[in-house]
Order: sequence, then C-alpha cells, then structure tokens
Amino acid sequence: MGTITRNAANNFTTGGVILPAAINDASVASLTELENVAAGGAMNLISEQTASASASISFTTGIDSTYPIYKFEFINMHPANNTVSFAFNMSTNGGSTYDVTKTSTHFYAYHNESDVDNVLSYAGGGDLAQGTGDQYLATGIPNANDDSASGDLFIFNPSSTTFVKHFISKSNGTYSQNNFCAGYGNTTSAVNAIIFRMSSGNIDSGTIKLYGISGS
Repeated sequence: MGTITRNAANNFTTGGVILPAAINDASVASLTELENVAAGGAMNLISEQTASASASISFTTGIDSTYPIYKFEFINMHPANNTVSFAFNMSTNGGSTYDVTKTSTHFYAYHNESDVDNVLSYAGGGDLAQGTGDQYLATGIPNANDDSASGDLFIFNPSSTTFVKHFISKSNGTYSQNNFCAGYGNTTSAVNAIIFRMSSGNIDSGTIKLYGISGS
C-alpha cells in the first residue's frame, strides 16, 4: 500500500465511515459549516436585531445585489398576544411600504404534548393568491412564558429586475407545529427591505439574523 493510499485509508473506519477528524479547515478550504458547502457558498452574517416589546422588526439595509441568496434566521420569537402568527412582508422602496404582491403555499404538521392531537394539514388561511398582506411563517404561537417559534426564511435573488422573488421558509413552534411555506413576490422590481411582525400585538422577544450566501 502506497503512502498516499495509506493516509487516505486512515481517514475511514473499518466499516468505511469517514472519521470526523478527516474533515476540517485544512482538508476542505474555508470550511465553516457543512450546510454552507452543500449550498455552494459561504454564509456571511450581515446584521441581527433583537425584539423587546417591538411592533415589528425591519431590515432596510444589507439586502442588495451583493449576494444571490439571503437567509433570515428567527430565533425564539415570543408573542405578546396568545395564539398568533409570525409573518413577513417585502418592500421595493426601502421600507416606505410593505405590500409586494405574493402567491404562496403553506402547510404544517402538528403534534401536541398530550398526544391527543396530530395533524398534517394544508393551511388554507396561511397561503396567499396574489395578495399584498403579510405572509405567515409560523402559526398558532401561544404566549406562555416558555412559548416561541423559530425557523428560517430564504429569499432568492431579491435584486433581480427580471424575475419574480422566490422564498422558502420552515419553522417550528411550541407543541410542536412544524410549518412549511413557499412562494414568490410577484414583482420584477428589486426587493430591498423586509419586515417581520406578529399577526396581532407586539413581538415580546426574539432575535432575527440576516445572512448573505455567496454563489459557488
């Protein structure tokens, strides 16, 4: 067995499984997260905001032609009001108005703690058909002290002046309600601002991070 072959073999178990030590910044250039490698580009934190009894959280800078993909992570979004939805909307004028026309789908899987309710359902009230209202990302969020919803939202090529603006989101809330949403903003104008808010009442607490994902 040659030296190169022997060194390569040392990175695997006898069952053919790659060892964790075989993957690091030295063996894969600029490796920070496997998710980023799979996505074909590095994920770069642009900004983050933390809610404190906030009516909404808006990102009016940092969304431009720098990256082809933008990702928002919303973490432990806790509502002031009970049984509300966490939602977003888009702007083409820097945040003066948030009313981009959208078409979307929304479904969820639900399973409560007592094991008496479990549902897989298309959320007809969570979708839009050429609507300008807020798009729900997480629904039915309670407001007990330990309740919240967390998830992510991807927006693709928001600065395009040719194509509509596709988005995909997944989230999970207490009890557990796992939401899946996808759609598009039906505009060929550049989207340059995003707002997040509850369907009713304030965002009592929670953090939202904005990342740009570079191309491959």
